[in-house]
Amino acid sequence: MSPHILSAAGVALVLDGPGPGLPRVLHFGAGLGPVAGSALEPVLASLTPAPPLLPAQGDGWYGRPGLSGGRAGEHWPVRWSLDRLDVTATPGAGGTVTVAASDARAGLALESELAMDARGLVTMRHTVTNTAASPYRLEGLTCSLPVPPRAGELLDFTGRWAMEKAPQRRAFGFGVWSRESRRGRTGHDGTGLLVAGTEGFGFRSGEVWGVHAGWSGNHLHHAERLPEGPALLAAGELLEPGEVVLAQGESYRTPRVFFTWSGGGLDQASGRLHDHLRAQGPLPVRPVTLNNWEATYFDHGLDRLLELAERAAAAGIERFVLDDGWFRHRRDDRAGLGDWYVDEGVWPDGLHPLADRVRKLGMQFGLWFEPEMVNPDSDLAREHPDWILGQAERLPPPQRNQQVLDVARPQAYAYLLERLDTLVGEYALDYIKWDHNRDIAEPVHDGAPGVHAQTEAAYRLIDELRRRHPGLEIESCSSGGARVDYGILARTDRVWTSDSNDALDRQAIQRWTGLLVPPERLGCHVGAPKDHGSGRRLPLAFRAATALFGHMGVEWDLTSASEAELQELATWIALHKRLRPVLHAGRVVRADHPDPSALLHGVVTPGRGVFAFVQLTTRLTTGPGPLRLPGLDPAATYDVRVAGPLPEGAGLPGWTAAPVRLPGSVLGELGLPAPTLRPASALVIEVERA
Repeated sequence: MSPHILSAAGVALVLDGPGPGLPRVLHFGAGLGPVAGSALEPVLASLTPAPPLLPAQGDGWYGRPGLSGGRAGEHWPVRWSLDRLDVTATPGAGGTVTVAASDARAGLALESELAMDARGLVTMRHTVTNTAASPYRLEGLTCSLPVPPRAGELLDFTGRWAMEKAPQRRAFGFGVWSRESRRGRTGHDGTGLLVAGTEGFGFRSGEVWGVHAGWSGNHLHHAERLPEGPALLAAGELLEPGEVVLAQGESYRTPRVFFTWSGGGLDQASGRLHDHLRAQGPLPVRPVTLNNWEATYFDHGLDRLLELAERAAAAGIERFVLDDGWFRHRRDDRAGLGDWYVDEGVWPDGLHPLADRVRKLGMQFGLWFEPEMVNPDSDLAREHPDWILGQAERLPPPQRNQQVLDVARPQAYAYLLERLDTLVGEYALDYIKWDHNRDIAEPVHDGAPGVHAQTEAAYRLIDELRRRHPGLEIESCSSGGARVDYGILARTDRVWTSDSNDALDRQAIQRWTGLLVPPERLGCHVGAPKDHGSGRRLPLAFRAATALFGHMGVEWDLTSASEAELQELATWIALHKRLRPVLHAGRVVRADHPDPSALLHGVVTPGRGVFAFVQLTTRLTTGPGPLRLPGLDPAATYDVRVAGPLPEGAGLPGWTAAPVRLPGSVLGELGLPAPTLRPASALVIEVERA
């Protein structure tokens, strides 16, 4: 049978014809043009044999199996027989593949779904069903696609609290490179994206393949190459022993796994992922947000908060979010978590005096919750100790003075839904900051490992709350960026990128988190003049220019700001609002700038573009290299101007004094003369098609 071809946006995926076993992906990469599958047969026969959709030893694959599990007292390696292969393909617009297979002796049935969207992004998921009378203990089920021998380097990410998404690169040699998270959430060290590429690939050059598991619990991403030649990228949920045991007729479905390819560097691969999120539906205009956490912490004096709200509105801020500390017994982080009732001692009239004033000032009102957690020192924990996720006689070690609430327990789920639903309704909340501030350790739910059930229950809770309140926006915060994945982003509107508001650190954190998440979903706030975490002092212009390229907000006690600072902040907020149509809809571009002490990045649409030249540290060279603006149409002509306040102490070339008009070919190849900037400063550049 002739191979099947899915193609879109310069990407092709070639699947072999029906055979006795599971189909194999023979090619995933560059588009092949208008070619029929039959014409490929002589060429494909010479390629390195690819493993099937679920690699196994019976198929000649001696690496990690795609499916692992077993039954007590018997072991039958699975050899799938193909029952059905349905392919629907529209040349240039992608298509879908559905595979049904079974192994009667092993007592299993499989359904695999593979799809390519119109932007060339591939998604995959598997469903396995136990068809035998005895229970089947599932140990692992991953989705994988092959990569060719020329993919010789790997890029992935690690990190910690307040320093997420640190890149690390290595050769793609023989064996397995596996990134695994057992933290019960995505994790500060979660890679997010595992990339294989040709040697020396960058943002604008090289061929790259990437994989992402859209799951917020334990997960894995791995790359593997065998000496026989095949190599692949794989991802899926990481299951603990006994976590998923299938009785006869029961099924397990993997999370969706996303595969992206680019022939022009990381930016193009990233753009396919961004387009997927944007295709979920248009977001409303992203309001500039003030969060009071670093302004007041647990000090919830009404007069102080009202003054903060007044100053926020005067600066042009559009949403006010009241963070931790508004509920019963919550005067610090040691008590009250889980008692989701407004603290009558602090708020005798409820939150209405603040919420009403915020709205009269023209701002939306939002509230912080951490539904999946509980303090042992709380009414909830004292009344329902059995609701804590773990073994009652030996609870997990506390972190941040808190334990995890077993959301998969129906009574706990019902309590949370009632409390959240009531508070959202009473205060007509526009926004929830949904936090998750600790790793999940030793999770035991009904005598079995509990992360899978916990993650699904949290998803159901968010989904039901949004069903009841369709206009509600939700932010995924997890002590910063520890829950950033396409599972949570399928049901929330943005992520809190990091608990670090240090703009120097944020430049890297936002840059790399932005491979997976488009700017309008990245929470990026202007912090205080002296950062609360690092203690570093940075100028307002640099802090604001850093926050400009995301969902902009403020995390600063504006009651302590001078009038000059407030006016400068208002100028930056006004600039962000003017540029939002570009920043929140355009294609993110990142130059492979030759100077390691500086960054050049931007966002472009067909008609406009916004760029930032960022000087991070002191240059080694005597003069900066030219600013070659990526992503512009070389055939178009653009007006180029400086946007926003000029950085202090900068040596500025002539073009910054008045707009200049240049072809896109010149801006992209020769570039602009670069300014000489002090460390920790940035110049924002705006271009518009003439």
